Amino acid sequence: MPNRTGPMVAALLYDGLCTFEFGVVAEIFGLSRPELGPGWYRFASCAIEDGPLRAHGGFSITADCGLEMIEQADIIVVPGWRGVDHPVPAHLCEGLRAAHARGARLASLCSGAFVLAATGLLSGGTATTHWRYADTLRQRHPDITVDDASLYRVHDRVYTAAGSAAGIDLLIEIVRQDFGPAAANSVARRLVMPAHRTGGQAQFLERPVAAREGLEIAPLQDRIRANIATRWSVGRMAKETRMSTRTFLRRFSEATGQTPGDWLAAERVSEAKRLLCQGQADMESIAMAVGFGSAHTLRHHFRSRIGLSPGDFRARFMSEAQP
Repeated sequence: MPNRTGPMVAALLYDGLCTFEFGVVAEIFGLSRPELGPGWYRFASCAIEDGPLRAHGGFSITADCGLEMIEQADIIVVPGWRGVDHPVPAHLCEGLRAAHARGARLASLCSGAFVLAATGLLSGGTATTHWRYADTLRQRHPDITVDDASLYRVHDRVYTAAGSAAGIDLLIEIVRQDFGPAAANSVARRLVMPAHRTGGQAQFLERPVAAREGLEIAPLQDRIRANIATRWSVGRMAKETRMSTRTFLRRFSEATGQTPGDWLAAERVSEAKRLLCQGQADMESIAMAVGFGSAHTLRHHFRSRIGLSPGDFRARFMSEAQP
């Protein structure tokens, strides 16, 4: 039986549609997820103009309905925009303002921020967009503080995400707000991606991408992740892989681009982030659970890798979680 109770998500379609961005919205909100129980999202694609509508990739699309659907929507997503120099239709701005006034949440991915900016609903607030478009958005809308570093931002129920992949982070965060961490984790697993990156995380990092994990090293990494609180010395890791210490160090570096110690510290910080987001466990308990041994060591590694203390990270996470 079709779901008729969950939040209604309307994704806008337009000529020149950004295909990937729309696909992200449809993947997260439009798939049936019976494992998450009744009341999951309802989903509709809404054309903002008469067809035919073309999408990037050389194909035409047909929407489920017209713009009138946003009158019923709880969440309205703008999946990119056809170009920063293309004006936003007045009737679309009026419809979005009316939807927001009755309580709907609005979200944009990448260049879709220009649509939400045109409504005036971001005035006096902070928004983000892809770093390539940040200066243009800043110049055209000086009443908006443009954050060109963060993955996503929220201002008065209006959400903006940076690039395409950051849009996935934002939409999973909305799932977390609506259905909790377990549901967000489930969606992220199906997408094979991290369950949570904070909106304040940098859009890009100037560092080399680590090499692919090697077949000999990957099983060890799985065992370590499953027993992260255990003391893992280099000698023990080498023994687990039936290698000499010298061979193990060389193979691990070839497989990951990191030393075993650096990789292990990063995994422990990642698990600490998950625990910090889950509840109010004290720092000593979290430090023991992830294998750091003390809150002092946890804080040291957290600051060096995240740029925040664990307490500040938790406070920021809880602040961003508020709709």
